[in-house]
Amino acid sequence: MSFAPEPSSEQEPATMASRLREAALDALAVLLPVSCAGCGGEDRALCAACRSQLAPRPFLRSLDDGTPVWSALAYDGVVRRVILGFKEQGRTDVARALGVALGGAVDRAVAWDPGELELAVPPTRRASFRRRGYDPVPVLARATGLPRPVRALGNLHHRASQKTLDRDQRAVNLAGSMIASRGLEGRRFLVLDDVLTTGATLAEATRALRAGGAEVVAAAVLAATPRHSLGLS
Repeated sequence: MSFAPEPSSEQEPATMASRLREAALDALAVLLPVSCAGCGGEDRALCAACRSQLAPRPFLRSLDDGTPVWSALAYDGVVRRVILGFKEQGRTDVARALGVALGGAVDRAVAWDPGELELAVPPTRRASFRRRGYDPVPVLARATGLPRPVRALGNLHHRASQKTLDRDQRAVNLAGSMIASRGLEGRRFLVLDDVLTTGATLAEATRALRAGGAEVVAAAVLAATPRHSLGLS
């Protein structure tokens, strides 16, 4: 089974329509000045050079339990700056471009599965949602044109921010922190997330889903940190 992302304007040829779009963006930049989320250049949410760095280049890794994880991009350079802008600086204007990249990983994750799949996302921390005003992963799913993720996971207890924790600390922080909704028996899921670092978040999400009776077929993420993209974890 595959989820087909909506047609992307990022893939349009250099036709009259694309030239008109660029002219419209030029006019909009005069009224609403903006800088590139990747390099800081003027007049575009993403300049052409940075946008090209977001073209999906999916690669496969796996969690410790063998669950396959497809990552669209390596989390460094321009990719890292754009994702941080989206997650931490309110740059939702780049969601569409990031969603196209995530769609590349999703396509790979479901390419060889003929069955019916649902989407699940790890639950966000309340403090993170209050700070941002949105949950990044469902926003990316919507921008990709994917079906809406179901509410399959919740937070069972408080957990600290993962940002300053190492691999072992992240695993301890997340262990047993998620719980699956009722009624998941016999249902099959693809888990979505934004950035794969140590894999602790995805590991806990898949554990909770399986504990609730669901089957987790695979996971797809927007980007993976270099140690994952190089296979060193």
